Amino acid sequence: MVEANVDSVMETLAAMEDPKARAINERHGDDHGVNLTKLRAVAKELKKNDGLALELWNTGDTAARLVAILIMRPRSYAASQLDAMLREARRPKVHAWLVNSIVKKSKHSEALRLAWMDDPDPVVASAGWALTSERVNKSPEGLDQAGLLDSIEAQMLGAEERLQWAMNESLSSIGIENEQLRPRAIAIGNRLGVLKDYPTPPNCTSPFAPTWIAEIVARRQAT
Repeated sequence: MVEANVDSVMETLAAMEDPKARAINERHGDDHGVNLTKLRAVAKELKKNDGLALELWNTGDTAARLVAILIMRPRSYAASQLDAMLREARRPKVHAWLVNSIVKKSKHSEALRLAWMDDPDPVVASAGWALTSERVNKSPEGLDQAGLLDSIEAQMLGAEERLQWAMNESLSSIGIENEQLRPRAIAIGNRLGVLKDYPTPPNCTSPFAPTWIAEIVARRQAT
């Protein structure tokens, strides 16, 4: 059983350091060497604990921050706290887990989505677009999807990589979920050509928006 204090958790994570895991993680922009299955087991033993989560977050250590996210309660944090954490979350895995596991489940998700989408920091803006994809997929009522396509068409081609991926996901989501706007979404994807040549393993769907849209729509129509 992992003791519920920051020093013991840091010692546990340090003991799990694996050079092979670090090499793999570093290829994806993450700077830790802890196997994620083992990391999740540590968090499972700790259970939800917002006080400890904040202490672990404040260490700045990537593995500790991943554990912190896993033991956070999404509704425990103010919008200002989530904004501050997001701006500190520069490592891809920390950024993605924070957005997907905490911010999306927070009562502040819509306010943060609107605040982040046009942020001058592309990493922050990418979180806004990730939340926008969530809105398109799960609660599109009141969302100006035609206006979103305008923004994607104007900005995606020249966007920073992480922001470009997030905008591309929103483009694909609109094309998949909105039959009326699907032709325009596909046309934008074809015209911009973003991720058209991205290497895709066999039996996986290409992230190129027109291909992604066509594949998911075809699957749904076949069921």
